[in-house]
Amino acid sequence: MEMNKGNILWVDDEIELLRAHVLLLQEKGFHVETATNGEDAIELVKTKDFDLVFLDEMMPGKGGLETLSVIKEISPSLPAVMITKNEAESLMEDAIGSKISDYLTKPVNPSQVLLACKKFIEGKKIQGEQVSRGYTEQFSAISRQLLNPLDYTEWIELYVKLVNWQMELDLHPELGLQKMLADQVREANAEFSKYVERNYRLWINAKENRPALSTEVIEKYVLPKLQSSPSIFFFVIDCMRLDQWLVMEEYLRDLFSMQKEYYYSILPTATPYSRNAIFSGLFPSELEQRFPELWQGDDDLESSHNKYEKQLLDKLLERKKVPLKPEAKYIKILDVEYGRQIQSNILSYASNKLTAIVVNFVDMLAHGRSDDPILKEIAPDESAYRSLTNSWFKHSSLLAMFQTLATKKDIKIIVTTDHGSVRCLRGSKVIGDKEASTNLRYKFGRNLKSDDKQSIFLKNPKEYKLPQRTVTTNYIVAKEDYYFVYPTDYHKYLNQYRDSFQHGGISMEEMILPVITLEPKK
Repeated sequence: MEMNKGNILWVDDEIELLRAHVLLLQEKGFHVETATNGEDAIELVKTKDFDLVFLDEMMPGKGGLETLSVIKEISPSLPAVMITKNEAESLMEDAIGSKISDYLTKPVNPSQVLLACKKFIEGKKIQGEQVSRGYTEQFSAISRQLLNPLDYTEWIELYVKLVNWQMELDLHPELGLQKMLADQVREANAEFSKYVERNYRLWINAKENRPALSTEVIEKYVLPKLQSSPSIFFFVIDCMRLDQWLVMEEYLRDLFSMQKEYYYSILPTATPYSRNAIFSGLFPSELEQRFPELWQGDDDLESSHNKYEKQLLDKLLERKKVPLKPEAKYIKILDVEYGRQIQSNILSYASNKLTAIVVNFVDMLAHGRSDDPILKEIAPDESAYRSLTNSWFKHSSLLAMFQTLATKKDIKIIVTTDHGSVRCLRGSKVIGDKEASTNLRYKFGRNLKSDDKQSIFLKNPKEYKLPQRTVTTNYIVAKEDYYFVYPTDYHKYLNQYRDSFQHGGISMEEMILPVITLEPKK
């Protein structure tokens, strides 16, 4: 016996005239119950579970819309298809709204009815089957692609493809393909780490045949737009991955036209290095040499190395001969209350030629999840982490700023990040002296040793344009999803930091970063 595909309630005072449609649905495997008036339909919905209701608009007694109102109180998520002779615009607007899922105009034909059933009852299953087939085919294609050498543009394309599949599979957890995709991302990151290890030193010393790097973000993506726009808002969202941006993007599609480009973060992919490189246009060693007063403080306190971003930005504009009147405005948002203040005044900054706004919440989200068991419970995996980002953004002052700025015609918004983060699942044992830095994805100090399959050893920091500090200072940078753990209390710290989102190392998530230009549509 064929399995029941779903339970349908059809409500019409002339139901006998629709018997042929009812029989067709039953032949197709649906269970159909009928009612000739609104009161009987309401009683049926109270006592039985239905997957779809067809509802005649004009009936004696309770009309279709009145009946639907009561049905929605009983079963808010039950899809309802209104069947009507009325093609008035008001009914179409109701159909677009939440009360009516769809509507059909009389006389209905069998294909319309069957399509509605497939859409609302089998739609998720059909979409899931297509997604499953699509990813299975892509899995093989991506695996073949990883066997061949890729250049930096091909790595961007591959990473974007993998992230898009992550977003797609978030919608279909019932397919059970997340593990397969996670394994493929890990495989890709292993190859990406080898690629970066081979090429990074060449990139930072070359002018061509390399990706755009952190040092060029303002010169390449911001300064050219100053020529064509009276006002530029430059947002740097600390520690934002591509998948997190795609979550945010959904709220902005109707407000802005978008252009998306990509750049690579410098190493280490950590705020003192990558964000200072953005605002100064200089590599860390160049910054230390030219402006030693702006490179100081305790290296383990990231905030201490980012006190001078406004000064660095001013010096970059001066060096590039871009005089601004009034001078560039710089804002750093570290807490919710200040974010709300900026939100309420955001349009007052539109008189500035350039306003740079650093938003720290996503970084705090990553660190908070690592330290807070409740956040870890709420976001146990990458999909849930994206969901947590979604929950924050839709209620955030940042979204409110974007919505307000969308009302201004003569502005452009450029959004980027200084680095991403990677979910660390494997510990890597590291040995170093007691003065070595405490970061989990990169370290500097003397006598550092780690497994070269799990990290890269930067023996001569100057070759990588990193501060030398002392003659014997070296750096190590973790690859893939490894994090550094000292032998002392190894298992304690291995467990403490396992499954936390960290940054500073080499992974697609940390290094391949979006730059988005937004222009208001209205």
